Amino acid sequence: MPVSRALSAEASEHLLFGVPLHWMQDWSTPFSLYVKEARGATFTDVDGHRYVDFCLGDTGAMFGHAPEPVARALVEQATRGYTTMLPSEDAAWVSRELARRFKLPVWQFALSASDANRFVLRWARAATGRNTIVVFNGCYHGTVDDVFVDLVDGRPVQRDSLLGQSYDLLANTRVVEFNDLAALEAALKDGDVACVLAEPAMTNIGMVLPDPGFWAAARELTRRYGTLLVIDETHTISSGPGGYAVAHDLDADMLVVGKPIAGGVPCAVYGFSAEFAERAKQAKLNAPPGHSGIGTTLTANMLAMHAMRATLAEVATDAAYAHMFELAARLATGLEQAIAKHGLPWCVTRIGARTEFQFAPVPPRNGTIAGAQLDSELEHIVHLYLLNRGVLITPFHNMMLVCPQTTADDVDRLVTQFDACLGELA
Repeated sequence: MPVSRALSAEASEHLLFGVPLHWMQDWSTPFSLYVKEARGATFTDVDGHRYVDFCLGDTGAMFGHAPEPVARALVEQATRGYTTMLPSEDAAWVSRELARRFKLPVWQFALSASDANRFVLRWARAATGRNTIVVFNGCYHGTVDDVFVDLVDGRPVQRDSLLGQSYDLLANTRVVEFNDLAALEAALKDGDVACVLAEPAMTNIGMVLPDPGFWAAARELTRRYGTLLVIDETHTISSGPGGYAVAHDLDADMLVVGKPIAGGVPCAVYGFSAEFAERAKQAKLNAPPGHSGIGTTLTANMLAMHAMRATLAEVATDAAYAHMFELAARLATGLEQAIAKHGLPWCVTRIGARTEFQFAPVPPRNGTIAGAQLDSELEHIVHLYLLNRGVLITPFHNMMLVCPQTTADDVDRLVTQFDACLGELA
């Protein structure tokens, strides 16, 4: 019996669904694949099988598993304390580097991007005195309650898969299609929207890229109606050292980054423009004493801050991104050639180091179109085929990331096995 299967059976006694997080049962395997170690662009399971990893913890390990500078930083901090609820000496350096990279001058921290998104919504509502937010159909911003609203046949509905939802999300959330400027203006025109919360390119329902000029026009609309723009770069940090916003001159009031920002150590950051920082500060000063609803005890702990400093200084470098972009382009080209070879009506989209193949002839322009091309059975077949041949890609859709340790041979292996899979399907 495979060790992974035995461990899955053992774990089922005390773990709900047999896994520590129920998402972990969503892979295309009959039992959980237990990992022994992960380094660079590969991991090894407890049965000794080695895999090239293009999932990379769904972006958490985008800079590779156990990058040496981060591992060294964790060892350094191990004997100096983990958390004190006081700032460490790394805080000033990290905030200065974040300001340099992301072009926003003021920063705060969280333990996850979900938390960071929750916190920025509170800051936005507090500073504007408005309760309503706008999101895009098919968006993903972690487990933030407010964003689980979809368009179904053009009508906003609360997502039916939510567990334990006790209040109506439609009361304070409006949802529009990505790339639809008319719908966005209609949502903003009453002047009661605190913020638009958006990924600059949608990444969790397949991949949806912005139309040329979309963000420039959308930014003009937010300014016209006094609405803040919050950009969630947790996935689109694949676009470059400063994320999509810096790479494409997108001017945001607030910006969120999580997952890989500390090399895989749990941490997230959110930045404020100078103008909004003053408004946020006044909102806090004008509020009664007591808990703001923002922050957690372990936020900005010493261990995470030291790991983030190492990541920003030595891992998430211009050279690392250049390597990642080169191999992601190689991957996208290889996938496109395989798809064309087999005459399939599929397409490939890419944002920097992040690549996706989609079951549609052209890249989708909004969440409804992107959702319609998802095919869970076909995904299961392709993913399991690749996994059985030592290649892992991201579950839930067809995303692939390359990291600084990914090699051309790794990419070619994925393309070769993908081509073989399509040959079996044809």
